[in-house]
Amino acid sequence: MVTEDISVWVRDPRIQNTDFWHAYIDYEICLLTNSLCFTKKISCTRRRFSEFVWLRQRLQVHSLLMTKLPEMPPKNPFFSLNNARQITERMAGLQRFLEQVLQSPLLLSDSCVHLFLQSRLSVAKMEACAAGRTRFSVAQAIQSGGLGRFHSTEDLYKGSDPPPPPPPQTPGVQFLNRAIQTEH
Repeated sequence: MVTEDISVWVRDPRIQNTDFWHAYIDYEICLLTNSLCFTKKISCTRRRFSEFVWLRQRLQVHSLLMTKLPEMPPKNPFFSLNNARQITERMAGLQRFLEQVLQSPLLLSDSCVHLFLQSRLSVAKMEACAAGRTRFSVAQAIQSGGLGRFHSTEDLYKGSDPPPPPPPQTPGVQFLNRAIQTEH
């Protein structure tokens, strides 16, 4: 019997400038799994803090107090895009939040979790897709999300600061390595 593994990383913060006065940080979210809950076994996307806030609010509405939601790092009115410690602490808090979401079967059943983690759709498009108001399904949105620059599990681990531990050589990870090799 294969053990199901779900690993998620929040990393690579980047400052995005919308204009001279407005900027925000987005984070890369990488997912590596052999879980049957996911159609895509490796994926990466970028999300900003406000999108994490949206996901938690969405989960709160849909879980209807049936489960305790994980906490998010607090919104800091004095958050500085130039403060490495604040950025690192926020990233760690966002990663803990996602890890706890992925441990809950109830939360994992929400299609917006999958769209958030494995597509590049905006919040409005994720809501529309989950409600069936788009010309594409959730699965199609995820499949078109792309892996980006990652072609192997080793690529997935490159550039992390600090680097995550090497992937455990569980049967699930061995399965993913074989699946990647046959795709390319």
